[in-house]
Amino acid sequence: MARIREGHKAVLVVVDVQVGVMAQAWDAPRVIANVALAVERARTMGVPVLWVQHANHELPLGSPQWQWVPALVPAAGETLIPKAYNSAFERTELEATLDRLHATHIVLAGATTNWCIRATAYGALDRGYDLTLVSDAHTTDTLTLEGGPTIDAATVIADLNITMKWLEYPGLRHGTSQAAALDFELPSQPQ
Repeated sequence: MARIREGHKAVLVVVDVQVGVMAQAWDAPRVIANVALAVERARTMGVPVLWVQHANHELPLGSPQWQWVPALVPAAGETLIPKAYNSAFERTELEATLDRLHATHIVLAGATTNWCIRATAYGALDRGYDLTLVSDAHTTDTLTLEGGPTIDAATVIADLNITMKWLEYPGLRHGTSQAAALDFELPSQPQ
């Protein structure tokens, strides 16, 4: 069982809202605007914003594809965390940074829903963090499976939003919130 973290201190974790990631993402302009709104709300409320940025063969470090989308710019003093795996926790400084901030509650936004957002969400819960997924501030692209069937991006996004509402972890609170309603408080649990 994951350790339960005492207290309540929220952080916003923005994952991979990069030019190359968002180029084919479903409803990217709306999602980027909602991520920007979540960042603005966090800054206004004094909640730390952590920026997680992926690099690999498709997003070479320093390349145009690797850059943040123009609408999102980390502020001076905000933490940047490079990563090379789907989960923002794997072989990164994320957990050490969260410990240094005494964070217990992760508010999560970014891309892509079915890879890095899902892996980071489960990584947070497995490590004992409460979690709020910003339901209208994550995206992916439509998946074409071997043999031709597709899974619509909106379906993938809705699936993770529903999962984060109804998943059960002992002693942890998790749920979703739209960007405009973010208050960085703990999510309520389904009755």
